[in-house]
Amino acid sequence: MSDLLGVAVLGAGHMGADHVRRLDRVVSGARVAAVADPDAERAKAAVAGIDGVVVHTDVEAVLDAPGVEAVLIASPGEAHEEALLAAFARGLPVLCEKPMVPDPAGALRVVEAEARLGRRLAQIGFMRRYDEEYRQLKSLLAGGRLGRPLMLHCVHRNVSSPPHFTSDMLVTSSVSHEIDAARWLLGQELTAVTVLRPRPSAGAPEGLLDPQLVLFETERGALVDVEIFVNCGFAYEVRCEAVCETGSARIGDARTMVVTAEGGARREVPQDYLVRFSDAYDREVQSWVDAARGGRVTGPHAWDGYAASAVADAGVRALETGSRTPVDLAPRPALYTTP
Repeated sequence: MSDLLGVAVLGAGHMGADHVRRLDRVVSGARVAAVADPDAERAKAAVAGIDGVVVHTDVEAVLDAPGVEAVLIASPGEAHEEALLAAFARGLPVLCEKPMVPDPAGALRVVEAEARLGRRLAQIGFMRRYDEEYRQLKSLLAGGRLGRPLMLHCVHRNVSSPPHFTSDMLVTSSVSHEIDAARWLLGQELTAVTVLRPRPSAGAPEGLLDPQLVLFETERGALVDVEIFVNCGFAYEVRCEAVCETGSARIGDARTMVVTAEGGARREVPQDYLVRFSDAYDREVQSWVDAARGGRVTGPHAWDGYAASAVADAGVRALETGSRTPVDLAPRPALYTTP
């Protein structure tokens, strides 16, 4: 391996371009070796000013480009399975943005392919595990000082949703973060989902069921509720409160800049996930680069990606039927540890 880990970035959209910037300007020990995107001009724009980067519209051609030693997948979710399997075939370590694979069957195929290798190659991009507040909450719960966790209350709000956003995507794209965070914070699998739908907000596009209240049950009797509201219009907000037997703890109320002027005070609030979780993304990618340079893979694994897809799939069925829906998980391969 060279002094700088040569990374191929797949996808040059909003997320991919931000990772190109991060690898080039923020993270140490890595360089952008290649970028693949169906839109060649978009790929070229993402790497403008960076020397020695191969740009291609074909994924496999980029993976075989000189100097590529690792892969960061930031393409749309439906392209992830093919890219992951291609990286596995070449023995390349991968950081794959969520969802690992949107449908549970495809996600399970990825799990089984990696299990056949007998070693981990994939880290899945659940970046909240790298957020300082989430890490503090995880440490507190794991230490047992507040007793057994009974409930998690979660809030996930976006200023607005993209034009293509569907009612299902409130669960599969947005709440997928809470799915993984809940599994990780509690160390438990989620076993059933119920979705309640209030009257849609006047700010929601026509036909979009927004907001929703998603309720998860866990294997050891805890409950997790998530308010998902993707067209709130005022801020990007993520909060989580753990209620335990002898106390509670809440994150997401971090103090930000307060501007006092003209007889009033105004608190700055993030408008975008790349702002709110910028430090978490930086830590996530740095951790992946450090591990890959040392021949290791750490962080959320392919089973975490599969479990999130399986729970989200149950959530979509719960949204459609209005009924409590059990989560159907395949047996866990020995390669993967608990949540």
